[in-house]
Amino acid sequence: MGRIVLVTGVSRRIGGRTAELLSSDPEIEKVIAVDAVPPSHSLGRAQFVRADIRNPMVGKVIAHEGVDTVLHLGVILTPKQAGGRTSQKEINVIGTMQLLAACQRASSLQRLVVKSSSAVYGSSPRDPAMFTEELQARRMPAGGFGKDSAEVENYVRGFARRRPDVQVATLRMANVVGRGFRSQLSDYFSMPIMPVPMGFDGRMQLLHFDDALQALRAATLSDLDGTINIAADGLLTVRQAARIAGRPIVPVVPQTSGLVEQLTRRVGLKGFAASQMDFLCYGRGMDTSRMRTELGFEPALTTREAFADVFASPSRRAAFVGAAHG
Repeated sequence: MGRIVLVTGVSRRIGGRTAELLSSDPEIEKVIAVDAVPPSHSLGRAQFVRADIRNPMVGKVIAHEGVDTVLHLGVILTPKQAGGRTSQKEINVIGTMQLLAACQRASSLQRLVVKSSSAVYGSSPRDPAMFTEELQARRMPAGGFGKDSAEVENYVRGFARRRPDVQVATLRMANVVGRGFRSQLSDYFSMPIMPVPMGFDGRMQLLHFDDALQALRAATLSDLDGTINIAADGLLTVRQAARIAGRPIVPVVPQTSGLVEQLTRRVGLKGFAASQMDFLCYGRGMDTSRMRTELGFEPALTTREAFADVFASPSRRAAFVGAAHG
């Protein structure tokens, strides 16, 4: 008998594509795809169940189907996706709490995999060159998705203490980029003119969308628990990325980030958020030794290749990918 996997957040692209990928895996008997909103994309052979993870109904689904593995992808990246910051926090934090409560009552549950984010490490001038899983943020995220991710991880750790019989894996993923995949970072690099902090050049570590799917599959089928950094090889600075994307830049004083956001929106240049400024100044890097040696996963594309595949023009794309392999 194969695994019976429940996947949350399937109306969004990562959740839906992951459910589709897992539904074709011979090691998995059944995939139950859960969300409050029906997806507009294919879920393959996954069975869709309309259920809000903030509602006790999800616990009934887990019990009725005898789910042994839960893959929680229901954390929303931006307020726009949720209809506002209040809704985003409610879905991310309250939704996770309710899901974990349902998991705690599920006698059939053997494994829980939670997609988190490198945003929990924050961005500050006192950061180490590379964060290992044991290190904590020098400056905790003050709000938004980063703060939500930190709260989610805290609740997941509490669940792991209460259910030591369940394998719990938390994947701290680098910023995911993919063609057609929207995030705060992709909106920023899609701007015709990019505001960049004067005197700074933050380092970025990325993960291609296709590699993110494969990492989630590997973690679902693994018996590895604990926290695992997931990211591609290499680092790219903001200004290097702008050159690859062929975008002109305009230097701005970091302390004026709020004003810059207002001005760019006023002239119709959407994509810059004041909350991004620390990341654009300092960035972050993650040590991925555990991903390779213990999870046994290796991303197909480097950070530079992933960025070029999404943001470089077709004529420039091959040159950057070729240079990375040369």
